[in-house]
Amino acid sequence: MADKKTKFTDEELQELRDLQTNYQQKVFDFGNLKVEKMLMEKRQLDLEDREESLQEEWEGVQEQEKELVQKLTDKYGPGQLDPTTGVFTPSPEPEAASETEAASKAKTST
Repeated sequence: MADKKTKFTDEELQELRDLQTNYQQKVFDFGNLKVEKMLMEKRQLDLEDREESLQEEWEGVQEQEKELVQKLTDKYGPGQLDPTTGVFTPSPEPEAASETEAASKAKTST
């Protein structure tokens, strides 16, 4: 019985070919998935690099703001600026307030 050769039917051969085709398709799909994954990882690294760069730029803008505030404070003194109108209102000087309080106290103690 071991010497007897049997030929598969055309349907059985087609099933085997279909199975082989399915395996080949899955191998191809796994390859595509890996490539997509590699591209996504590259994209994520690019995004992280961009995020780091933007954070550095953000810090630079904050430093510019700090320098501008110091420059304007040196020029105009402490106060508040209305950016829509450009009107600057100086803060009351602490010394003037202290002198006014001292004068008030002197008047009430006499």
